[in-house]
Amino acid sequence: MRVIAGEYRSRRLKSVPGLDVRPTPDRLREALFNVLAPRIGGSVFLDAYAGSGAVGIEALSRGAKRVILIERKSVAIEVIRENLASLGVSKEAASVVRGQASVLLGNFPADIAFLDPPYELEGEYSAALNAFAGTPCELAIAQHASRLTLAEEYGRLRKTRVLKQGDNSLSFYA
Repeated sequence: MRVIAGEYRSRRLKSVPGLDVRPTPDRLREALFNVLAPRIGGSVFLDAYAGSGAVGIEALSRGAKRVILIERKSVAIEVIRENLASLGVSKEAASVVRGQASVLLGNFPADIAFLDPPYELEGEYSAALNAFAGTPCELAIAQHASRLTLAEEYGRLRKTRVLKQGDNSLSFYA
């Protein structure tokens, strides 16, 4: 796994060992950030269910001023910290938070939020998106299995776009 573009372009990232974490494929991450390009500069980006931190690190690499990475598994937290350290990312630029994302989201205001819970935990999508709806977050993006159709609205958030790539989809809510 590598950083696709920006300040850390082509730098390798460590992956979380085992099959519990499903990294966002490079092609899907590239498509995501092509859509986000006009909005990412200077933003606060929240990466919920962060895994290795690759999506949040990509946001930093492309100009986000700050990233918040939320993850509950200690092995993944360690990988995130190693990845941030290997890139020389300051503690001011990236905060790593341990805990259940759907519970913690309201505590961390962000301009853009990305969530990618384990696909088998379908209830996490509505819990997390409803939590984002109660924050000033301008844009929330959910990565999910293409076979899963997410609701059109969660509170004040309305689905504006779905980007499909094979078995993975990104649903955008504003």
